[in-house]
Amino acid sequence: QVQLVESGGGLVQAGGSLRLSCAASGRTMSNYAMGWFRQAPGKDRVIVAALDWSGSATSYADSVKGRFTISRDNAKIAVYLQMKSLKPEDTAVYYCAARPFGGLGSTTNDYNYWGQGTQVTVSS
Repeated sequence: QVQLVESGGGLVQAGGSLRLSCAASGRTMSNYAMGWFRQAPGKDRVIVAALDWSGSATSYADSVKGRFTISRDNAKIAVYLQMKSLKPEDTAVYYCAARPFGGLGSTTNDYNYWGQGTQVTVSS
């Protein structure tokens, strides 16, 4: 069983930056493809960024491309989402997700394990 815990959310002004972290308990993420999703109030949960299990490929939603970066540390203990040039429309709860030996997912049902989410609020 994999337990995921997100951290790093908060309140930031437009144009600012945040780095979200996702830590796994019980094991490393060496064999897991990872994703970051977000969900605004009244909206569906949608993909933001994805990293395949080997760490060799990434994908990003068009709305965040060039501003957000997904990465993992060398030991694959944690996965990060570096968010720059934040906009008010980035405001949402951000979720970390994982799947064993997966490729680049695009929907929530592509992933097996989920964190509880961390709130990101961008003020104008």
